[in-house]
Amino acid sequence: MKTRATVNLTEGGVWKTLLLYCLPLFGSAMVQQLYSLADLLVVGNFAKEGALAVDAIGNATNIINILLAFALGANSGCSVIVAKHFGGGDNKRVRETVNTAMIAFAVLCAVVMSLGLGLAPQLLTALSVHGSYFSDCLSYLYIYTGSLPFVFLYNLGCGICSALGDSKTPFLFLVASSILNVGLDLLFVAVLHFDVAGAAWATFISQALSSVLTAFVLIKKLSKVKPDSKPKKFDFDILKDLTATSVPIILQQSFVSVGNFFVMKRINLLGEDATTGFTTAFKLICMANMGVSNMTGGLSNFCAQNKAAGKFPRVGRGFLAVWTYAVATSVLFLIIFVSFPAALTSVFIQSEKLTQAALDYSKQFLTIVSCFLPVVCTKIVADGTVRGCGGNIGFTVSTFTDLILRVALVYILTYAGWGFSGVCWAWAIGWSVSMFVALAFFTLTLRKGAKGQTLKKVLDERGSK
Repeated sequence: MKTRATVNLTEGGVWKTLLLYCLPLFGSAMVQQLYSLADLLVVGNFAKEGALAVDAIGNATNIINILLAFALGANSGCSVIVAKHFGGGDNKRVRETVNTAMIAFAVLCAVVMSLGLGLAPQLLTALSVHGSYFSDCLSYLYIYTGSLPFVFLYNLGCGICSALGDSKTPFLFLVASSILNVGLDLLFVAVLHFDVAGAAWATFISQALSSVLTAFVLIKKLSKVKPDSKPKKFDFDILKDLTATSVPIILQQSFVSVGNFFVMKRINLLGEDATTGFTTAFKLICMANMGVSNMTGGLSNFCAQNKAAGKFPRVGRGFLAVWTYAVATSVLFLIIFVSFPAALTSVFIQSEKLTQAALDYSKQFLTIVSCFLPVVCTKIVADGTVRGCGGNIGFTVSTFTDLILRVALVYILTYAGWGFSGVCWAWAIGWSVSMFVALAFFTLTLRKGAKGQTLKKVLDERGSK
């Protein structure tokens, strides 16, 4: 199989380079979200109890996202370190980073998987999952947790390929596995009537396929990254770098997921209709945000490569380019969500299985929260720029600001008599405040980088004399 060459992101026009580089990343996010939505669509329309099945998947996903935080952190952390060494032209450190990451994150995956399987019932109980769909939720959680090795491998492989400048190959494999996932969803749920467990097995098999294909391409791609001397199989200094870069991202992702866990617990206590409405609407909002998040992952690699290569002025132009692309997509989603909230919700659950109250909740969440998509988009792009430049504290603070506000306001506003609308406005306020925090750290990062670039130039000029 022919693999795509690595791409140096420190050369060429910024706008065109990032557009071509980020489009596959955006497409990957869309495909991932679409086949995640396929679970809801197929289960909601073909399972015996459509709305309850949707609730089961929605609640299981809140716990799964906590486990996935480790895989996403591994992806982002490894990607930034590989991009830094690749941008600096140090192929040996690139290979050593990959070797060390594979071993370290395999151990991490085993620990996370063990915890997920061992604590699943207790976590669902703590989430206030209703007894009517507890067993379905538990089955989905067990099966998905069993697929974590494939999830870790796929995320690491995609992150490394992306850091080397190839965002297209993982996207093609993801499209293939997503088509398989939808086909298996229909087979297991609509034809064989496995209901929620069938949707979980469809996801398991498709993730396994995409991870194996990605690993195969990654091996061939790394064989073309020729080191000057034999790389180490494991390097403790690189492990320290990976830990320093990945842990803040893991903490960020896991705390966000834990925050959403408590939000879901409160929504469950508002009743099954609230759970159904929130689950369907939140999935759609996530689809819009994940596209921007994946594009921003590409921006982080772009920033890491250019900073390492001494081309910091390209960082600011890179932010502007990705922000423009991201805002355009978020506005498009905003228009769609506000224009067709009822129709979008009805797609996932047959009308006879969907109560009017659940539909109203979904419409309310989509209508209010989607209006703030450009706001959170700005925050995400600013965070990605800061992260790519090594500012782990900045993006962590902005994310925690958003998280703490949203969780606190969900409880404060719902208990204050706002009901489900309190959930919607908690999102809007949290996103708005955290955007200003993210932009503040972004501004500081640009100023610091500009000063560092100027100092480096002066020292280089003195050295040449």
